[in-house]
Amino acid sequence: MDFSRLVSARLRGLFLGMNYWLVKSEPEAYSWCQLVKDGKTAWTGVRNFQARNNLRAMKKGDLVCFYHSVTDKQVVGLAKVVKEFYPDATAEEGDWSCVDLAPEKPLKNPVTLETIKADKVLSGMPLVKQSRLSVTPLTDPQFDRLLALAAG
Repeated sequence: MDFSRLVSARLRGLFLGMNYWLVKSEPEAYSWCQLVKDGKTAWTGVRNFQARNNLRAMKKGDLVCFYHSVTDKQVVGLAKVVKEFYPDATAEEGDWSCVDLAPEKPLKNPVTLETIKADKVLSGMPLVKQSRLSVTPLTDPQFDRLLALAAG
């Protein structure tokens, strides 16, 4: 997907009520490259109630920023929700959910945590304020800013 198509998707999102999200994964556990290779994945293993509720709020077609945590600490790609929440089969107990994600495109210029913290629009992201959450919402201005920084 090229940048003009992303802008078109963003404009459609304004009219269709699309939401934007950020998911975090340690590249050693599950990387962007692995998602691209797999073609799609069930986003399982979330065991935080707030993050679970965020998964449950995701709708098919919502766009998701893929963040490498721990080592890279940067947003590296853009994915899409292709299946809304359903029971997480990896949960041995409790009421946990997952969604299916598919890759849309790698970011031309990954956006580092350092850049996010220094940016007026992005510094209020849950990634900065609630760094332990693995699934967080993004506001429209935050999503737009991430795309702008990624485009260079």
